Amino acid sequence: MKITIMGTGAYSLGIAQMLSKNKQNEIKLWTENADTLKEFQDTHQIKRIFPQVVFKDNITITTSYEEALQNVDLIFLVTASKYIKDVVTKIKPYYHNTPICIASKGIDDSTLNPLSVVVKNILNTNNICVISGPTFAIDLINNEPAALAIAGYNRKTVNLVKNTLQNETLKLRISSDIIGIQLCGSIKNIIAVAAGILKGLGYSESTQAFLINESLHDMKNIIHALGGKKKTILSFAGIGDLLLTCSSPKSRNYSFGYVIGSTKDKDKITKYLKENTVEGYYTLNSIYQMLNKKGVSIALISLIYNIVCEGVNPEMLATFLINKK
Repeated sequence: MKITIMGTGAYSLGIAQMLSKNKQNEIKLWTENADTLKEFQDTHQIKRIFPQVVFKDNITITTSYEEALQNVDLIFLVTASKYIKDVVTKIKPYYHNTPICIASKGIDDSTLNPLSVVVKNILNTNNICVISGPTFAIDLINNEPAALAIAGYNRKTVNLVKNTLQNETLKLRISSDIIGIQLCGSIKNIIAVAAGILKGLGYSESTQAFLINESLHDMKNIIHALGGKKKTILSFAGIGDLLLTCSSPKSRNYSFGYVIGSTKDKDKITKYLKENTVEGYYTLNSIYQMLNKKGVSIALISLIYNIVCEGVNPEMLATFLINKK
């Protein structure tokens, strides 16, 4: 099978690692970076991300949209969520109703739509599915046992992606809730920022667990309010990913929150955002706006927004948890 992965970030490479286990797969990475192209062509490595990893021969790379989409059987979108709309618009002239799997997590800030809706509207296709769950890229690279939830607009696309991506170390479980799966993957990044804030302030794992437990109720209500199913919180994309992202410095969202909680230096906070893609930071504004548009009040989301975007004292987070009804 010929498979294209749009993006060469850590998670793109993790997905490529999983797909390359099947020697019959031909995987093509797309990058806009000429230096990344040359490095991979010369060494089969991207050392700035995984310095010790040499990727298999059935993975190649290109900077051409046309080459990336030529005679391809399956497309994975794995760029940062804020670039999805631009990338999909650019591939449109070369797109021929090929099945698409969205592995990016977030909400489109300009339309306040889940990424599946953005892709569907631009490419005029229902051959779309999404994957989300508790998987760090490095753990995929190291072939650690891991799991993802998968949902789509049609079962044919879901089954294709499941059968192609699932292997002896990666399990995929089908969900019927494409909106809820995406909301879980987006909201948990926001909660991870809050968990990092608590850690940065010096609070214990008990306090972080307090936050996670309280946020589960809010996530369930948000998912329902924005068109998903409450029970999706119990999927790999829900509680599984929430637990992982809120408890590990491997998460850039958690690490970003730690910077906010541990320092009042705005320059350090800005520097971290410039040097890292923090999906929770961008998604926070989108979810906040979506809830306001629906007339839904979620006090925890509002407080995180005020701390991260308006400079409210981070200590208010611990106070809020104690006083929350």
